[in-house]
Amino acid sequence: MRTIRAAAAVLLLLAGNGAWASYPETIVRILVGFPAGTAPDVSARLIAEKMSASFGRPVVVENLSGASGNIACDRVAKAPPDGYLLVMCGNGSLVVAPSLYEKLPYDPVKDFTPIARVFVAANLLVVHPDVPAKSLSELIALAKAKPGELTYAHTGVGSSQHLAGELFKSMAKLNIQPVAYRGTTAVLPDLLAGRITMGFANIVNVAPLVREGKLRAFAVSSRKRSALMPDLPTMIESGFPNYEAVPWFGLMAPAGTPQPIIDRLHEETTKALAVPEVRKALEAQGLDVIAGTPAEFAETIKIETPYWAKVIKEAGIKASD
Repeated sequence: MRTIRAAAAVLLLLAGNGAWASYPETIVRILVGFPAGTAPDVSARLIAEKMSASFGRPVVVENLSGASGNIACDRVAKAPPDGYLLVMCGNGSLVVAPSLYEKLPYDPVKDFTPIARVFVAANLLVVHPDVPAKSLSELIALAKAKPGELTYAHTGVGSSQHLAGELFKSMAKLNIQPVAYRGTTAVLPDLLAGRITMGFANIVNVAPLVREGKLRAFAVSSRKRSALMPDLPTMIESGFPNYEAVPWFGLMAPAGTPQPIIDRLHEETTKALAVPEVRKALEAQGLDVIAGTPAEFAETIKIETPYWAKVIKEAGIKASD
């Protein structure tokens, strides 16, 4: 079936842009490399629902978890470029993975065509209330007064929380010890018990705990303030120029997908993300909508790849850590 579709795609491309007016003629699938209920899954399903209504054809989301999303991205990288198999792919797979792994089964630049970057999810820098620091500047002073004694939690090697911590250490010139956990649910008990000094954690998971006074938050790791906690400053506003360490996700198609299909998919994606109920649902998940152009998506990958490669190299981070 894939071979037939690929051949048909080439023939129709040769016939001219008008040949794509009937796209899609069958089911469109969006792969998500994470379990149901996660941010990329929720966003993909909201977009798929609106696309289905517009296309008059089913757009379904399939979860293909594994390797921090890399398996799903690899599947689409090798799929026929006909617009029928897409992926909600994140910066972990597109920007960070090339510096973590000696060899990837796909090329983040050559094997994909960007459709739209969909969302950014902010992390919060939080501490236990017993930590004797009431501000970020006081936390930095405390860390400098006790080099190597303070700890920060992260949710796995190369995760946005890990990179956020290392970037903070580098920019503030601190000696803080990383402690790795298997996901946010594993981090929170130790943070809440005060066994870990601090951590960068996904805003949707820790915002309720901050509001309840169980954790103290200093800043968000995104470039802009989060709609979920608009009163909390960014790390940039807190004195760290250009600081940004966030997970983001966007829709990708296989390289070589005809431009008319990419244009249609981009149009439908941005239209879906403009629906108030969709934006409200995403913001409730702590996600800030981007809905950028394919060119902007490609430029983000181009800029961020060497940036994080430098951070990862200087911190000595490896996938096997």
